[in-house]
Amino acid sequence: MIVRRGDIDELLAIMARLRDPAQGCPWDRAQDFDSIAPYTIEEAYEVADAIDRRDYAGLCEELGDLLLQVVFHARMAEEGGHFDFADVVAAIRDKMLRRHPHVFADARFDSLQAQAADWEAHKAAERAERGEQDASALTGVARGLPEWQRALKLQKKAARVGFDWPDAAQVFDKLEEEVAELRAELDAGASEERLTDELGDVLFVCANLARHAGVDVSRALRQANAKFERRFRRMEALAAAAGDGLAGHSLDEQEALWQRAKWEERQDG
Repeated sequence: MIVRRGDIDELLAIMARLRDPAQGCPWDRAQDFDSIAPYTIEEAYEVADAIDRRDYAGLCEELGDLLLQVVFHARMAEEGGHFDFADVVAAIRDKMLRRHPHVFADARFDSLQAQAADWEAHKAAERAERGEQDASALTGVARGLPEWQRALKLQKKAARVGFDWPDAAQVFDKLEEEVAELRAELDAGASEERLTDELGDVLFVCANLARHAGVDVSRALRQANAKFERRFRRMEALAAAAGDGLAGHSLDEQEALWQRAKWEERQDG
């Protein structure tokens, strides 16, 4: 299916009508960048969920929802005199052309590492053109990212200048060290602030371990959440089949139901 220019124009016109001060939707008119931002993040996660489930029909729908978020933000920016949807398209078009000289120009790279270095150089030049003065190797890691993703980006940028463990084995050693420190604080009845600090160290190292293992942290957590929900719901079903709610079972009985749910999953392959 070919997307026609008229389809885009119609979508932009729909958003303009929704935001019309006289005849638009009261909810849409009341929104601003701050109130819409959480929905934008949510829609991006729903795209990732559809990909995880290989639900391609759902992915099509979720990508449409995400596109609507872009249109929504662009419309609000146009109303404020900042930019419009055409500017958004032009900006990303120009950026892709600029950052891929090996595709759209005559540049050649000997390795993926050289290409990545050139990409970073382009980004640094763009920041300099905007007047940004921060020369740190960690520059450019957005503070609005989910903290797991921000941790990974900080670690990757530090690794580019050599500040990194050589292999996963040393990350495991660091993880054991941080877990021991957290346990010591818990045993000592430490304050919430101390526990927050130590638990943060554990989570940061876990993110680093995932990076060294080549595992997507967000995907791993999504899968863990899905697994927990699936097994917990099976526990509830087993308890209901026995004529009782899950809350009516002791912790040991609940653990037995959990183990049964796990066993059933293994049997199902």
